[in-house]
Amino acid sequence: MTNVENSIIIVDEVVMNKIYIVRGQKVMLDRDLAELYQIETKYLKRQVKRNIERFPDDFMIELTKEEGDSLRCQFGTLKRGEHIKYLPYAFTEQGVAMLSSVLSSSKAIQVNIQIIRIFTRIRQMLMDNTEIRLAIEKLEKKTDNNTKNIEVVFQYMDELTDKKEISKPRKKIGYKLPKK
Repeated sequence: MTNVENSIIIVDEVVMNKIYIVRGQKVMLDRDLAELYQIETKYLKRQVKRNIERFPDDFMIELTKEEGDSLRCQFGTLKRGEHIKYLPYAFTEQGVAMLSSVLSSSKAIQVNIQIIRIFTRIRQMLMDNTEIRLAIEKLEKKTDNNTKNIEVVFQYMDELTDKKEISKPRKKIGYKLPKK
């Protein structure tokens, strides 16, 4: 088979829609990853448990019952025949990368490469947004300073106009010419 036939095509939006924020981290759930790898969730979990030393707390977290229920409420009802017997695992970007070493199939490796690229793209978009936000804040500060300067100029102009209106007619000085 050629590389084109062997490659797996997953639409980026499908993967992006499976990335959630849990405990302030971008994660993917075990069942979503299993679906992308086209394996059963229990097989993925079994491989993770056999290699648990590869998955420290910053690579994978087991969701609490409340978090699992919250996610279940967001997804609506479960698919027919599907039940949550065990709490789901949530994998961070590093955890997803580690899965490729635990799951030995070439499909898992290809899917992981695509997922990591998407995580990288998301991170880049967030950095770009941060840079734009900082630039806007910098412009706002400059604008605020300019606005304050303009206000000061207008205050001085008002004071000068007020002085002109208040000023008394001055007595003329100099030589007086006789009237003819």
